[in-house]
Amino acid sequence: FQIGTPWFDGVEGVTQCPILPGEIFTYHFVVDRIGTPWFDGVEGVTQCPNLHIPPGTYMYHSHYGMQRESGLIGMIRVSPPSTEPEPFTYDYDRSLLLTDWYHKGMSEKATGLASIPFKWVGEPQSLMIQGRGRFNCTNNLMTPQRSEAEVYNASHADCSRLVLTVIPGKTYRLRIGSLTSLSALSFQIEGHNLTVVEADGHYVEPFTVRNLFIYSGETYSVLLKADQNPSRNYWITTSIVSRPEKTPPATAVLNYHPNHPRKHPPTPASSNFRPAWNDTRHRLAQSVAIKARKGFLHAPPENSDKVIVLLNTQSKVNGYMRCYDIFAVPSNANATMSDGIYRLKFNSTVDVVLQNANTMSVNNSETHPWHLHGHDFWVLGYADNPGVWAFHCHIESHFFMGMRIVFESGIDRVANLPSSIMGCGQAKR
Repeated sequence: FQIGTPWFDGVEGVTQCPILPGEIFTYHFVVDRIGTPWFDGVEGVTQCPNLHIPPGTYMYHSHYGMQRESGLIGMIRVSPPSTEPEPFTYDYDRSLLLTDWYHKGMSEKATGLASIPFKWVGEPQSLMIQGRGRFNCTNNLMTPQRSEAEVYNASHADCSRLVLTVIPGKTYRLRIGSLTSLSALSFQIEGHNLTVVEADGHYVEPFTVRNLFIYSGETYSVLLKADQNPSRNYWITTSIVSRPEKTPPATAVLNYHPNHPRKHPPTPASSNFRPAWNDTRHRLAQSVAIKARKGFLHAPPENSDKVIVLLNTQSKVNGYMRCYDIFAVPSNANATMSDGIYRLKFNSTVDVVLQNANTMSVNNSETHPWHLHGHDFWVLGYADNPGVWAFHCHIESHFFMGMRIVFESGIDRVANLPSSIMGCGQAKR
């Protein structure tokens, strides 16, 4: 939450300078409120020994350029004190981070987004579960046709799928986070139900799903009961939703002990049911099912003090594509830009309305998972944390192209700034 230390939120160009090669920057802060699923760091993050964060599942990543999709990401798990037991029980705790992967480098994709003519990054080549995925190079038109054995050594540990070993009869808490650069995902484990108990740092009323839908920037905790036939292993898969499925699913193995970890499930991975990419019924049902757990309710104010309406669309500024008629391609051939800063009265309630609109292509819109720094999204836009906070789409290409604004509130209440954040690069010396 960075309450009292907004300068350590970690967003380059908003609250701090980028960390230059060879530099060391240490974040010192205390998060003293339950509810935020984020530790918003940037490149060069180092942990503090006395860091206090409320219980929950957290993620961190770079906010400089497009470094997130290059792998500068991670998860943080915070356990509650023994005096504050969680409202559900389990035997073991595991974390799974879902990502997507491009073969082209960060700089090449960023150059295309900022060029005339505009060059979109396209679909990722692979999905990954806990940093592991596969790509069939024999299907790559840019490489000669080769057998799988020539492409990689499947017996090598670095080429193997992730294996999640479970003990029959035990219950596992899976903390699942997504830091994809583009993809919305469906996560499923063959033959098993998943009971959702936490969403974005909040305890929720438990509900059961076969497919967990997760967007970039989100975290969930689900309970998995190892209650199926223990003589075999099962597929774990994640696949793309909300976009045409051009990227193959990622696969891992749920290994029932004492089966061998490399024992393949007897069924094909494709048999692990996943909905069609454009089937919105299950995604809507999950959204409707998410309700705050009794005893952990945070009721919103009855009225708002300010309404901000934002269009999720695209436009061109001096020929460059930028992310900014709802059902038609924007007719304004040359839009304008501003600093995108909204100054909010401290402790005010802000109603933010996000209207998804048409892109620069006919009959096309996008999925935009929005994230607000420094505030709890359970109550949308409640401006009670002094500082300057980024509000942005979590699709990395959209963020890079300008789909972001800044909320400023209660600046007069911010304490003296530490010397470590004053100046950039040579200006520090």
